[in-house]
Order: sequence, then C-alpha cells, then structure tokens
Amino acid sequence: MADSEKIRLAVVSILECRPALQGVGRGVRITGQARFAFVNFLMWRCMRVSDEQPSRWVRVTDNRWRRVSRRELLKIAAASAAGAGLAGVTRLTGPYIAHAQPRELRIMTWSHFVPAFDRWFDPFAVAWGQAKGVRVTVDHVSFADIVPRATAEVAAQQGHDCYFFIAPPAQFEQQVLDLADINQEAEKRYGPIVPYVKNSIYNPHSRKYFGFSDNWVPDPGDYLKPVWAGVGMVNGPKTWDDLVTSGTEIKKRFPEIQIPIGIGFSQDIDSNMAVRAIMWSFGASIQDKDSNVVLNSEQTVKAVEYGVRLFREVMTPAVLSWNAASNNLALNARQTAYILNSISAYRSAQAQRLPVASEIFFTPALKGPAAARVATHVMGVWVIWRFSRAPDLAKEFLLHFLDNSRDAVMASQLYNFPSFWGAVADTNVPLAEKPDAGRRWIRSRVFRDPFDSLPPDKLKVLAESEKWSTNVGHPGTANPAEGEIYDTYVITDMFAKAATGQLAPKQAVEEADRRVKDIFRKWRSAGLVGGGRDR
Repeated sequence: MADSEKIRLAVVSILECRPALQGVGRGVRITGQARFAFVNFLMWRCMRVSDEQPSRWVRVTDNRWRRVSRRELLKIAAASAAGAGLAGVTRLTGPYIAHAQPRELRIMTWSHFVPAFDRWFDPFAVAWGQAKGVRVTVDHVSFADIVPRATAEVAAQQGHDCYFFIAPPAQFEQQVLDLADINQEAEKRYGPIVPYVKNSIYNPHSRKYFGFSDNWVPDPGDYLKPVWAGVGMVNGPKTWDDLVTSGTEIKKRFPEIQIPIGIGFSQDIDSNMAVRAIMWSFGASIQDKDSNVVLNSEQTVKAVEYGVRLFREVMTPAVLSWNAASNNLALNARQTAYILNSISAYRSAQAQRLPVASEIFFTPALKGPAAARVATHVMGVWVIWRFSRAPDLAKEFLLHFLDNSRDAVMASQLYNFPSFWGAVADTNVPLAEKPDAGRRWIRSRVFRDPFDSLPPDKLKVLAESEKWSTNVGHPGTANPAEGEIYDTYVITDMFAKAATGQLAPKQAVEEADRRVKDIFRKWRSAGLVGGGRDR
C-alpha cells in the first residue's frame, strides 16, 4: 500500500472517532473503535519516524535532564491510549516518559593527578545512579594506560559505556558515537564552549563531535622562587631563552640541583606538551589551520636546535626516560628548578606538607621568537563507544556532571577548569552573561586560593591562562592524524634524536616529517582528515 493511502486511512479512522478523542490529554480513557484506530495510527507513525529525527531535552529537576525522541513520545502516547496503564512511566515536565534503557552504566576514567577529585567523583556518580535506579560502576586507569586500555576495548568491542581521555582521542573517531546532541544541549544551557576545547572534540572535515568535554587544565611553568631569585629573576623565567641563560647560572650557583631545567624529551604526556610549546614559540607546527602538513620548515629546525641547546646545557639524560610523574617528583625533591606542568606538583607538595610547597610559584607561557603559547596540560574528553550498552544513560550522566561543574572544579582543587565557562556561573545569571560570569568566578578563586596557598594569590597567573592556551593540533584541530602522532610520540622522538646526536636537527625534522605525512595520508584515505597540500 502506498504511503499516501496509509495516511489517508489513518486520518479517516481518527476523524470517524473524533467525539471519543476529545478527552485525550485530560485523563479520559479511550475505548472501543476509537482506541483501536488511534493506536494503529500512532504505531504506524512510530514506524515512520526515524530515530535520527530531532529530539528535545526535558528537565526532571534542577540538575537532571533527559533527551526525548519523537519515536519515544509516540510510543508512550500509543501505550497510554491503549490503556496500558502508567507502570514504568515517570511524570516529567510535560509528557509522560518511559524508562526503557539498560539499568547499568559503566564508566572508565583516569586516576586523577589530584586524588581528592576521585574521592568526590566516584560517590557523585554512584549517587546519581541511585537516584535514577541505575547501577553505576566507576573504574580507574593510570594516565599511561588510558590509550592502551581504550585500544583493547575497541579490539574486543566491549567494555565501558563512557570512557575518559586526558588528550583529544580523535584517532578513535570511527569507534565512537557522534555527541553533537549533548554538546548542543550544553551550549543551550551554559553558552559557547571554549574554542580550543571545541577544536579538541569536533572534526570539521567529518562534521562529527567525537567527544564531550567537561574540563581542560592550564599548563603554567612551575618554578622554585628562591632559586630563581638567586640568579636575579625573582618572578621566574619569561622567555624560552631564559631557561638556558639563567639555567646555566642556576647550575653554577646551586650545584645541589641536579637538573636545573626539567623539560622532558621522553614518551610521556608532559614531554608531548612541552615540545609542542617549543615549536609553537618558534612559529613551527605539524599542520596548518587547513590540515596541510608543514612540519619540515626552517622554524621547526630552529626549534629543534634550541631543544638540543637546552638539553646539553641545562638538562641531563634522565629527561629522556621520564614519565608523567618524574618532573613533579624532581621539583618537589628540589632536584629541578623549573618544569612545564599543571598545579598538581604543588598540590601534592601541599598534601604531603613538604617545605618546598612554599617555594613553588607559577609563570604563564614562555615567550619565543614568534609566540607564547602552550597546549592545555590535560584536555578532558569523554567518548561513548559504538558498542556501549547504555548510550542514553551515558549522555544523561555527562550532562548531569556538567551541571555540577562548580563542585567538580573545587573537588579538583582548581586543577580542572570548565570547558563551558558558563557551567560555573551562578544559576540565576542570564544565558548571554554566563560565560563571563564563569570566568569571574574562576578568577575570584585563583586570586584567593581556598586551599591554603601562601600568599593567597599564588595561582593568579591562571586567571589569564585562556589567552595563552591552545589545543593539540594548533593552529588546526585535533584530528585523527594529530591524535596518532601524539600517541606515537613522533615529535618527542624528533627532539630526543637531535638532542642525543643520533641525527642532526635537520635530519631529525626530515625523518619526523616522513612519519607525519604517512599518518596523514592514512587518515585522509579514511575520509577523516582534510588538506593534502603538504609542504
């Protein structure tokens, strides 16, 4: 039967029963022929309405929302019309909503660098589940095992429903759901996302939101104030060149400090961020804004030459094998005078009541010949696997988590910054004013640290961190090619090989360029990266 004939018959059936239908919506039960015709019509509409049709979010309480599709609404209406009763149906703001999702949510996240956050997050997630009648399990993985564990889950096509990364996981794009719906909902509630956060979760070539971000983490320089004051720089270094010139003086005047400058050239997250900051400061990058490879340039060679100088004059071979905890430990043991890191080393020193905590202060991004810019220390990105058994619950939880961003920031002891500034604004602030209100709230906290910093404004440099932070993949986006380059440490290898003399700087750049172009070609062939006019 043609679609037009189906529609005609359904409409005729309803028109024939119009008197009986007048009570719909006022609690009147439909009986007999009217119910039969109405149910048939609604069920036919259910079959015709695609799951991809637009849906809307319905508020349950102040901090609970749920997405409702047109298909679901029609099914509920049909069930109600048929006299199925309201068993298993919950009254929300507006329509009746049936809970037909799996009643378990499995979350995988990292072991946070500030342990106090995990002590808050785990009970928070479980409490949300209890309120929803959902069994929530939260598992943790070390920062070094995030990507290997994710790779294993993808290979097995089973595991957790939502998975947390600390760097953009664009290389997993084909294995995750498009999260455009909850990203758009988040902007409706709190205003626009921070631009470099969007560049870390959205692929403009495939037009897919492969992730959802609740937080990012600034990456200031951490320095020992008494040591730098001893070489005439009481406010610490301001330029990359200061690390070499003043680092040499520190080496002479403070021989007990084994590694004057603690910048890693190893296969770890901190090294990955540091070498990119060096490159950007010299005007170099892996790609341009249009995803064309531009690594093999004079600017990159100069950046690598600087790295060689830094390594040979003020560092030691130990930095070639550092992990993400090494620079923190070295700073807190007073074995280095400067690291590029978050505030986690400082918070750790505070928690352990180490005397060095009073000596640790912070600098913004160091200036180079071309710029002063660093990547975010952590870019928190949640994904929902295609094989998730509870994708709708995962989405609902992530929005609930975002609704509690202010508590999350405080639980992290100001380590996490919100990806949507408006999420930490007061609830009564108008939407258009929320982002600026959120920025002011963060500023008020870092200028008067509620976690016992002395002086209280020790963290004030973070107030302007949005201006000098950016994303992996800058000046483009964190596409799958950039993600693989990050995970395989192509750039840290380039610096390390030059620093140790395995290759001359230009040779190291040329080798890395070949690796980078191979990776870009692979992802372009998959249709997930643009560009192609490589240098």
